[in-house]
Amino acid sequence: MVQKKIRNMEEFAAVSGLSRPTLSKYFNDPDSVRRSTRERIELALKQYDYRPNVYAVNQNRRKTKNIGVVVPNLSDPFFSEIGREVEQACIAAGYRPILLSSHGTPAQERDNLELLRSLKPAGVLLAPFGRMSDPADVARFNTQVPVVLFDANIEGAGEAFVGTDNFQSIDLIVEYLCRSGEPPCFFEMKTPTNPNANKRRQAYLESMERHGFTPHIFQAEGDGWNFEEIGSTEGGRLISENAFRTNTVLCSNDRLAIGMLSAAYRLGRKVGHGEGCALRIAGHDDHPFSRFTCPSLTTIAQDYSAIANRAASILFRILDTDERPARREETLFDGHLVMRDSA
Repeated sequence: MVQKKIRNMEEFAAVSGLSRPTLSKYFNDPDSVRRSTRERIELALKQYDYRPNVYAVNQNRRKTKNIGVVVPNLSDPFFSEIGREVEQACIAAGYRPILLSSHGTPAQERDNLELLRSLKPAGVLLAPFGRMSDPADVARFNTQVPVVLFDANIEGAGEAFVGTDNFQSIDLIVEYLCRSGEPPCFFEMKTPTNPNANKRRQAYLESMERHGFTPHIFQAEGDGWNFEEIGSTEGGRLISENAFRTNTVLCSNDRLAIGMLSAAYRLGRKVGHGEGCALRIAGHDDHPFSRFTCPSLTTIAQDYSAIANRAASILFRILDTDERPARREETLFDGHLVMRDSA
């Protein structure tokens, strides 16, 4: 005779002879029931091959073990890498990460937060768009669920922010470029998608002033996440017009720099040090592909692991103590110079 398929917790309680509240207590925290009860439940789970619907169970809980993780665009290897680090931190702490991508649109970011509301997560780790994010929506969400921001900041939103100190990191690479060759021009998008770009521009201006050089900023037309294409087309145009005032270009991020490297190759301009080199190109972020470009890209490495683990640990502390911090925390990690062949 074929055993009847158990469809829900009520049916499992009936066939196993265990009460619904006892089962709920076990599924919320197995260690909260007596050992003999736990063994009896686990035996029944095997006997009836039953797996509870985690999301349905969560609807009846005041607090779940789910952690929402939202990043701007998982197609970008930078966010894939930092998202992976955050996921692993959650799993190691006994939480269930729900990783969502906003696919490069603020509307999807809002939809992701709305979806997480329905899943009742214990907390959320959010890498926002920043300039294009809706601060009021994030603030409203944070009244219901604790939110910790990472990578990009929204002033005043969330319980905490963890990221890279762009002023320290840009000053570090500007100082290196100035002492190793001609001072750098700065290449960025005219309408940057990420607030880190604005901080990097300001950091470049301040650093050039400290080093006694005139800053030169060049802005590319274009919007969205097609950084390599913009770096190639707009950067290539500037190279072909000999627009850059020095032979050194610091790009606001590695993806723009990767596009510019391809443009330089197409135009027959050799990039790097030494005889015959017409340009030096540098970036910021230590994108996973930056070591494999030709020539390999000089850049600033962000400490993905430190950012991910600090953001997660702040959220876990809030959840463990069930107390929101008295004031918003902000943690910035130093960037590290990575010298490669392009500059």
